[in-house]
Amino acid sequence: MVDRFDVIVIGSGFGGAITAARLAEGGARVLVLERGRRWTASQHPRGPTDAWLYQQNSPAKHNGWLDLRFFPRMIVAQGAGVGGGSLCYSAVLLEARPQLFDAGWPPEITYEELRPYYAKVRGMLSVRPIPSRQLTARARLLQKAAAKLGYSDRFTRVPLGITFDEHWNYDRDDPLGRQHSRSFVNQQGERQGTCVHLGNCDIGCDVRAKNTLDLNYIPLAERHGAEVRPLHIVRRIEPDGGGYRVSFERVDGERLISGSVRADVVVLAAGSLGTTELLLRCRDEHRTLPNISRQLGKHWSPNANFLTPALYPHGDQVKQGIGPTITSALEFMDGSVNGERFYIQDDGIPNMVLNAVRAKLASPALRPVAWLLERQLRRGLDEWNPTRNVMFWLGQGIDAADGELRLRPRFAKWSEQELDLKWRVDKSEELASTILKMQERLSEATGGQLHVPLFWRLLRGMISVHPLGGCGMGRSRTEGVVDHAGRVFGYKNLFVVDGAILPGAIGCNPSMTIGALSERIADLLLCDRGAGAAR
Repeated sequence: MVDRFDVIVIGSGFGGAITAARLAEGGARVLVLERGRRWTASQHPRGPTDAWLYQQNSPAKHNGWLDLRFFPRMIVAQGAGVGGGSLCYSAVLLEARPQLFDAGWPPEITYEELRPYYAKVRGMLSVRPIPSRQLTARARLLQKAAAKLGYSDRFTRVPLGITFDEHWNYDRDDPLGRQHSRSFVNQQGERQGTCVHLGNCDIGCDVRAKNTLDLNYIPLAERHGAEVRPLHIVRRIEPDGGGYRVSFERVDGERLISGSVRADVVVLAAGSLGTTELLLRCRDEHRTLPNISRQLGKHWSPNANFLTPALYPHGDQVKQGIGPTITSALEFMDGSVNGERFYIQDDGIPNMVLNAVRAKLASPALRPVAWLLERQLRRGLDEWNPTRNVMFWLGQGIDAADGELRLRPRFAKWSEQELDLKWRVDKSEELASTILKMQERLSEATGGQLHVPLFWRLLRGMISVHPLGGCGMGRSRTEGVVDHAGRVFGYKNLFVVDGAILPGAIGCNPSMTIGALSERIADLLLCDRGAGAAR
């Protein structure tokens, strides 16, 4: 394999895929190194023995769908694979409120500056809300709760990176049947289908209706010559001959094989945890990048993610597991409730039991049994689901963003270091309490009973699916790790382009803003290289 590239991109989520695509379009020879697999629809995890989990300490044996990282009072969930977090996110693509950029961001970053880049992401991912005739039971439940509490004007259908068929509706015979998914070829030559509300957004869409990055930006990058290498875990970055050498371990069966490649430019896009950990190791462990700012690891935020279940007496009120994972929201970003800024969304989870049974019966030996049980096992509005009557309210908001990522000796292996998170709830507890109270009011207004998770009640712990920060933007190295263009202070041609560069929480689903920042950084990088049009 060729050892030298113009650009090496580490990671293939919203930062990596977008940067790789735009730089390859501009004529750069681009290599993308991704730690996870390249998933296909037939490989999506369904049964209990499938490849569900990615394990940081044993990626050769465990390189599954989801990476769960456990810290004191904080669990972080991340995607692993070509397409990064887009594989397992809920496809919500909200723009940040313009006022967010008024403070705490470099002066170059304003809403007006990002507006054209938001538009580029919106076009690439075919963003639109769910058609009004296709509202899920969960969305109608949120709409009803909002009306009863006087918040109808705050209810909205959220923009989604999902392809819908306007003519589909729940009144069809067998509406969740895959035969109703309309097949088409997208602009990048990838075959997709339209949404038939199977509810599997977070574990891989059966009909490829969710516009994940492996269906748009990554094929665009490859069409322009970029090379994507999955199952490559980057371990070290070091200056080399005016550029950088990137050392990795490649998964080969259940072995790890060491290797390295070189490039003039390196773009880190491994996510808030991955990028920050890699730079911490390069600065403090390997000492290959010793001049990185002391702000590295600071101002980490869980984006105040708060997923709380509410139990309803009738499953028809919720129909959990049917429909896109999230389709609607209530916005309280104006600070009108206790001075806190937050969203509440109608989150969902897949029907895991039915998925597992169907996957098991798909084996050739059990097909006769599957045929006999076809009626009982089909996806339908009346399907059996043990969580059918559970509503999951997702809260997210502007928290204190005062977490700090750092390295510490691994327990019982003092010679090794692992990533640790120092995070306290104190300055964000009022926000969490406000979100919980709103979730409780929404539940009670519609006949449900909220059940606050034990993790919060006993430990004041959270589960975050929106990890942000660690390599925050700033005007100088005393304020941040990178500048407004993602350039690492102190190192020429070293960039960070992912959720790590956000200087704090943004209160809504962050993918759209990460995407817009990535489009902008790629544009500036191309201008610097003289390979793009003048801005």
